[in-house]
Parts: sequence; structure tokens; C-alpha cells
Amino acid sequence: MIDYLKGEITELTPASVTLETHGVGYFISISLNTYSNLTDKKNAQLFIYEAIREDAHQLFGFFDRQERELFLLLISVSGIGAGTGRMILSSMNTQELANVIASGNADMLKTVKGIGLKTAQRVIVDLKDKINVSAIKQTDVFALEHPSGKEAVAALVMLGFSQQASQKAVAKILKDKPGGAVEQIIKAALKIL
Repeated sequence: MIDYLKGEITELTPASVTLETHGVGYFISISLNTYSNLTDKKNAQLFIYEAIREDAHQLFGFFDRQERELFLLLISVSGIGAGTGRMILSSMNTQELANVIASGNADMLKTVKGIGLKTAQRVIVDLKDKINVSAIKQTDVFALEHPSGKEAVAALVMLGFSQQASQKAVAKILKDKPGGAVEQIIKAALKIL
């Protein structure tokens, strides 16, 4: 199995990267988080997951080991394939996904395209004990568990802000003023965003 590939980025799109290593160009599927980390770089090292099926050989690349480990956990869940795993990691970064799973927030997981309530619940049940909870920032968990925080994040996402940015803004506001009403949290978050 390939552990990682290191080389020159010859082509980069939000869904894939072509990495040239010793004259061979490897087409690698990536998440949006990896894409963000590769933007403006000429060379990269990607940690690889190699999916070999009868009809295809695919490479999935990750900017760091933690993202790959989370991907491997996701695809171990029944009903989650490599494409869906990549979609989940494109919707949230590794820290946010760990927070969602650790807090049992199936509603947040359902916002990912292609994930229904039953699949979201299965992911949480299967992975809750496997996620390293000690690495999770408590402020983000608090924002996800706080009822006003959940509503505020959902409203900000509907207004067009990214899930990640909305959660960070709401977590910051709730850390300073934990008893705020939803409207106040949204107004304060709009100033930050």
C-alpha cells in the first residue's frame, strides 16, 4: 500500500490534484480541506488511501495523517463509501467532524449531501468511541451542544456563510456570553464574519 506521495503539483482542482513524482503523474482525489491547504503551493506531500476495485484503482489524498485516519474510520461505517467519506471531509474539517461525532450531533451530519438521518446516526454510534475526544476543543463542542448555538449556526449557514466559519464565530461568542439569545448571537457573528 502507498503511505504517501511527494512531488510537484501539476494540476489542482477542488476535487483532485495531479502530483508528479519521478516523471509519473498521479491523479489523486482530494477533499476541499486538502485543496485549501494545497492552494498556492508548488510541491506537496499527500497521505494516500488506495481504493482497488474490479473496475477501478483510485487514489485519495489527504494533507495530514489525521484527516486520513478520520477518512478510514468513516469508510469503515456500513453505507459510507470513499466518495461519501470525501464529501463529509469536504463539508467539515477534521476538528469539526470530531466535535460533531463526539457530541452526537446527527442533525449537523445530516447537512452533508447524501447523508440521511439513519446514516448520520450510524456514523455517530460506530465512531463515537473511536474518536479521540481529548483532542477536541471544548468551546466548539459547547457551540454545537448549546441550543442557541445550533440555531445560530444553522441560520448563518442558510445566509450563505460556511459551516466552519459559522461554528467558529458562534463558539467565540458563546465563550464570552454563554446566555445570549439566538438573535444576539447571529448579530454578533455577522460582525465577526
